[in-house]
Amino acid sequence: MTKASVVLGPELRASAADGERFDDFMAITGQVFKDMPGRRTMRFARGGKSYFIKIHRGVGWKEILKNLVQLRLPVVSAENERRAIERLHALGVPTMKIAGYGCRGWNPARLESFIVTEDLGDTVNLEDFSRNWRARPPAPGLKRALIAAVAETARRLHENGVNHRDFYLCHLRIEPRAPAARPRIVVMDLHRAQLRLATPRRWIVKDIGSLYFSAMDIGLTRRDLLRFMRAYRAKPLREILRTEQPFWSAVKRRAERLRRSAPGLQP
Repeated sequence: MTKASVVLGPELRASAADGERFDDFMAITGQVFKDMPGRRTMRFARGGKSYFIKIHRGVGWKEILKNLVQLRLPVVSAENERRAIERLHALGVPTMKIAGYGCRGWNPARLESFIVTEDLGDTVNLEDFSRNWRARPPAPGLKRALIAAVAETARRLHENGVNHRDFYLCHLRIEPRAPAARPRIVVMDLHRAQLRLATPRRWIVKDIGSLYFSAMDIGLTRRDLLRFMRAYRAKPLREILRTEQPFWSAVKRRAERLRRSAPGLQP
């Protein structure tokens, strides 16, 4: 049998049963949040703490070949998310904390792995937080602070070679009781993130276009969008409007394309 590698953080290691092995973590049950072919995400409790575990059971050669034909690097294990989380921590971007990781196998189509992260606790994703903004607009100061915080988070990722690939409001979380003037954005669900020395323009367009798509129906004004552009680029708005029209037009086309492809989906 192929040897498995398991690494646990101190808290999870202290609460793990004696001799707990790779198969024990792969067999963990709990509250299921996502259940997709080859991948399942659950919440479970251990030692008085709450954790999330994402289990990968192999994607198969068909999925790998489909991604390669589309010129995309396939995600075959939890290793990609582990590396992305570590990169964000190195950049000082708030994200999940790894509590454990395990991997077994060498065949990329049948690779088995898991990653355990600490529960983010008293946080709410921005999709839920902004769901009723059209009917009950937030305080102007809070909205401006959130726009600036999201824009800064996106800029720090993209300027440091990271693109998320699922950069929607639902994958950004905040602490609802944090000071309104200083919201803290926490990035989650990084299993498809790509890491490079520099982020290609087309992947930046995909990320920002996806974010815009997910925010289309929350009641943002043109002024709000201009605020985001200025905070994301960290330069005068006049310069952005004069020199970056092709980029922002591409972002808008990406968002509109997503909307047309999922007409029944609420962003």
